[in-house]
Amino acid sequence: MKRTLMSWDEWMRRRFRMYIWKQWKKPKTKVANLRKLGILADKAYQWGNSRLGYWRIAGSPVLQHSISNEKLAAAGYFSILNYFESLHLCG
Repeated sequence: MKRTLMSWDEWMRRRFRMYIWKQWKKPKTKVANLRKLGILADKAYQWGNSRLGYWRIAGSPVLQHSISNEKLAAAGYFSILNYFESLHLCG
């Protein structure tokens, strides 16, 4: 069960990153937000102006580094695996 929940959790985090990337809409906004998240200017420009699809960008190392799992958790995004582990330890 844990392995299945891990894959679901990974998929959901990537989906959250895709949703955030989609909200930024314009390349100028993408570059500016990547810079705010600590990505170097040349990498931010390269990825912000990329023509790859939303799902491909969500799996990229640049977006995984800038929108890390810790930042997603701090923003309040739900983790299925953490919830399962908290229930499993109590039972």
